[in-house]
Amino acid sequence: MTSLINIIKQGANRRFRRLALATVIIVYLLIIVGGVVRSTGAGMGCPDWPTCFGSWVPPTHISQLPVDYQTIYGAKLKGEVIFNPVKTWIEYVNRLFGVFTGLMIIATVISSLKYFRTSARPIFTWSFVALLLVIFQGWLGAKVVSSELHPGMVTLHMLLAIIIVFILLYVYARAFVIENHTEAPGNARFLNPILGFALVLSLFQIILGTQVREDMDMVIVQLGYDLRSQWISNLGIDFYIHRSFSFLLAGVNIWLYLRIRRFESIFGLYSRLGSYIMLTIILTVVTGVIMAYWGVPAYAQPLHLTLAVAMIGIQFVLLMFINSERFLGNKGYKIDSVL
Repeated sequence: MTSLINIIKQGANRRFRRLALATVIIVYLLIIVGGVVRSTGAGMGCPDWPTCFGSWVPPTHISQLPVDYQTIYGAKLKGEVIFNPVKTWIEYVNRLFGVFTGLMIIATVISSLKYFRTSARPIFTWSFVALLLVIFQGWLGAKVVSSELHPGMVTLHMLLAIIIVFILLYVYARAFVIENHTEAPGNARFLNPILGFALVLSLFQIILGTQVREDMDMVIVQLGYDLRSQWISNLGIDFYIHRSFSFLLAGVNIWLYLRIRRFESIFGLYSRLGSYIMLTIILTVVTGVIMAYWGVPAYAQPLHLTLAVAMIGIQFVLLMFINSERFLGNKGYKIDSVL
């Protein structure tokens, strides 16, 4: 009977882990969609919130709007609101994706209730914190719209998304540890200093990247979307710092990867995570080059941002697994290759 109960519990934990991972993936997709909104200039495609042009389902043609819609919605946009069905629906899809993300996190919280009266209670606690932050993120999204995409508000919106990703990754990793009970591998904490340094550099680079994007927003106001090829050449010093800093970031992560590879036979999962970090760095650099030399195509910016957030997320997971006893409640269990 005890064995059967344990099998049932393991199955429930496995289902929760898969749900948590699916939620993380949805959050990353939301970051991509948000990046598309910004790169296409669709942020004010819906000039009001939570409705869009006063409707829960946005219009598809200007004939569906009042004749004086520019007067109605143009007050806070300085009279510059012009209905564009493509931009309107891009922003609307972004909002729908935000709602879906909230529902996924609610499902994660409900599923985590089984841990409430166990030693794994932090799984429930942090799932609930993620839900609160998503609610706050929704409120902040409304403020982003009401502030007419104020650069500081947009950056805060982005940083909060990274925090939510980190929390959900922690929840996933903790559930992962519960499911895998085998002998512990050798000590990998010698990687902590370089990994911590890489994390700090990555976060700084992402923040610097948001500053570059804010500079680009001002350039876009001056030049318009028809002159994409001239955006980069009109950016300030932040862009060149961001570009140069990427070499340091890549170098540190290559160093980390080589250190891990030396112990691949012992730390198989760590080596794989190190490979994922290198892959995201390469793709991030490629999308950055595409933006710099191919006129900032609309698809490149959201991919560039999402890859950067994916990189720092993998670094964070690696840090937790290396210090699993401290962060994840792992009492000597091996983090094996199930991930």
